Amino acid sequence: MKLKVCGMKYEDNIRELVRLSPEYIGFNFYTRSKRYVGRNFDAKNIRSISRKIKRVGIFVNSTRQYIMDKVKRFKLDYVQLHGNESAAFCASMNKSVKIIKAFGVGDNFDFNVLEKYEPYCDYFLFDTKTSDYGGSGKVFNWSMLKKYDNEVPFFLSGGIDLKDINKISNLKSQISNLFAIDVNSKFEIKPGLKNIKKLKKLKYEISG
Repeated sequence: MKLKVCGMKYEDNIRELVRLSPEYIGFNFYTRSKRYVGRNFDAKNIRSISRKIKRVGIFVNSTRQYIMDKVKRFKLDYVQLHGNESAAFCASMNKSVKIIKAFGVGDNFDFNVLEKYEPYCDYFLFDTKTSDYGGSGKVFNWSMLKKYDNEVPFFLSGGIDLKDINKISNLKSQISNLFAIDVNSKFEIKPGLKNIKKLKKLKYEISG
């Protein structure tokens, strides 16, 4: 099981996390998010990260120009589109950068909508549906994922905590395309500042 730690913004905290070697680290470029990296965020905080760790930029309904500016400046490996971006928008981006397309999953989520996105996305990400585009700390009904029959592998997100790892492992045994977990708020001291000790326990749990 791969690990993505999202919403990093503090230099020393980023450096500590890099030592744990999660497969993916996410940085929020959505200006209305409390985990937004900020306008004065130093590019070296991302550019200096080992290439073994994939750098992901999170965007919400941004313009192509804004996204590509950040991709080039911060040398991002992936962009995570966490808003209402269309399949056509993903198509316009996928020749320039790898795409993780996020979807908020509620009780009535229609997995058929994913078909038009499939040709243009490297991964999907399923998060709890909220009005704030993620970061709610809430878990959706994971049993719904058994309806997923698309070939695109996906990240599982939304309020994941240490106590959920056994349940996720069982889910992984039933759904082969569950590729990674994406953690955020349940591993925070405050928005954007992660509890490295707790993340170390998580890394041990999913590696063992």
